[in-house]
Amino acid sequence: MSAPRNPVGWFEIYVTDMARARAFYEAVLARPLETMESPVPGMEMVTFGMDPEAAGCGGALVKMDGVTPGGSTLVYFSCEDCAVESARAAGAGGRVAQEKFPIGPYGFIALCVDTEGNMFGLHSMA
Repeated sequence: MSAPRNPVGWFEIYVTDMARARAFYEAVLARPLETMESPVPGMEMVTFGMDPEAAGCGGALVKMDGVTPGGSTLVYFSCEDCAVESARAAGAGGRVAQEKFPIGPYGFIALCVDTEGNMFGLHSMA
């Protein structure tokens, strides 16, 4: 029997300026994002990756009429050293809310704020 799946199946980060938000996350994560065809009118989506065989869960930046960013679920991105990505966040127009700090045997985290006002986390074991 296989191990249970991570209960997080999808996430969305709401934005008001898709081009700015996309450029920010591409700079911070040092990887391209992918435009996704919207399932409904009035919604624009850019994904972090949609490979069902890849580890972790999928998610997207979403621009949708009537939805304002900045104040919902905190998403953590996995990385090799969260200090590197947090420095990129500051250099890409965001800001570091909390520098890298240890969380015991679970590694390290840093908290950042993107160009749209959304807080997100970075997690690494080193």
